[in-house]
Amino acid sequence: MVIKVFLATSSGSTAIKKKQQDVVAFLEALKVEYAQLDIACNEQNRMWMRQNVPEEKKPSNGIPLPPQIFNEESYCGDYETFFDAKEDNAVYSFLGLAAPPGSKGHAEEDGEQEEEDLQSEEEEELRQLEDEEEADVEEEGEEFLEETREEVAE
Repeated sequence: MVIKVFLATSSGSTAIKKKQQDVVAFLEALKVEYAQLDIACNEQNRMWMRQNVPEEKKPSNGIPLPPQIFNEESYCGDYETFFDAKEDNAVYSFLGLAAPPGSKGHAEEDGEQEEEDLQSEEEEELRQLEDEEEADVEEEGEEFLEETREEVAE
């Protein structure tokens, strides 16, 4: 799977340039395979990007600004959602990629599995305690019945 980053190489906006550089530098640091697709010099790229950003993700004017990120044909998000994923150590998930072993994203997935395992263990212990408590109540009930029978017999 190739991550596609739609950007404008000749943007006049320093904010857009900085966001594009931030996304590209972070992907390079993670050694994620990606392709840069220029929307300033290539009309087909611009039209494809605009058509494939979901309506609910487009700004009020309807024209999404770069950078826009896709995993093949699947929309991942814009700079703001990328930045949020970066802050949450969830970039691999954001990109729709499996985190490599040893990465922060992978450790978090392992942590989630450990949490699920721990929760399952706690649920099992709780079931055992409930079963033991139920057995104790039955035993106490039988003892009470036996004592009551003895009292009645006397």
